Amino acid sequence: MPDDIRTLRRILKSSRTIAVVGLSAQWHRPSFFAAKYMQQHGYRIVPVNPRYAADGVPVLGERCHADLLAIGERVDIVDVFRRSEDVLPIARQAIEIGARCLWQQIGVVNAEADALARAAGLDSVMDRCVKIEHARLFGGLNWAGVNTGVISARRPV
Repeated sequence: MPDDIRTLRRILKSSRTIAVVGLSAQWHRPSFFAAKYMQQHGYRIVPVNPRYAADGVPVLGERCHADLLAIGERVDIVDVFRRSEDVLPIARQAIEIGARCLWQQIGVVNAEADALARAAGLDSVMDRCVKIEHARLFGGLNWAGVNTGVISARRPV
């Protein structure tokens, strides 16, 4: 099951590069906040937003790309901040570039894209935030009194 703690931990632990589709350059947008958090925790963020790519606007200090096919480097996770109905072509591109995981953010649920990604051998996560899951599993949310659902006598490595 893709939403179990072991699978989410494996995905986040084995991944280093995240292409964020729909990443905004505006600091108050959820996509910016989540990507900045992940960048601060050692992940390489690759912005994907045709609006900024056309103008040459960097986001989080990184060159922005029009789509996944324009990236030209290995991507582990494709993190989608788009409407559910927009995810299927993104899933196709994620498969084409050899990504390892299609991650649909909170509120983004496209079952067809999920099935396509899984059939191609990708991990697929729907309706979850990569930042929240990282903080829950590795970032110390439990120290703030949040019930993370993780019961263990050992700190995760």
